Amino acid sequence: MMPDKVYNVLFLCTGNSARSIMAECILRRWSNGRFNAFSAGSMPRGFVDPHTLDLLKRLHHRTDGLRSKGWDEFARPSPDLDFVFTVCDKAAGEACPIWPGQPMTAHWGVDDPVHFEGSDEARAKLFQRVYFELDNRIKIFTNLRIEKLDRLTLKRRLDEIGAVHLADAETR
Repeated sequence: MMPDKVYNVLFLCTGNSARSIMAECILRRWSNGRFNAFSAGSMPRGFVDPHTLDLLKRLHHRTDGLRSKGWDEFARPSPDLDFVFTVCDKAAGEACPIWPGQPMTAHWGVDDPVHFEGSDEARAKLFQRVYFELDNRIKIFTNLRIEKLDRLTLKRRLDEIGAVHLADAETR
């Protein structure tokens, strides 16, 4: 792999309304021109969750152009994908399309804040925790020297990143 290559990264979730959207925005923030970020869902809800949009705006992310879309947009001719990360357990268990570019894959599952039942305050806290867990993982990912790693080592590192939880990062 070339050191100046720009990597295409797709984040997958079932509904593409919260977690994968957050991950797309977070990677755009930390990409430093090294990554193109995309998101999609196996069964898109058709809209971005309002709590997600509120959180992203509060954290100064650009939200224009965000939309809930199906993963089929990326299975047909599109940019070759270098990485595909599932961020929900349900999407991780589904049969995925064959992705252009034979990307490396990993599961970075986080809790689903959209289907949380509880007070508005508890919901807001869960959305924020999910955001910061994804933010932490993506920061680790963007700091990898991808071009220096062989495929086996890179795959191991991607899987290790998926096992990092916010509490783990706070104790380091």
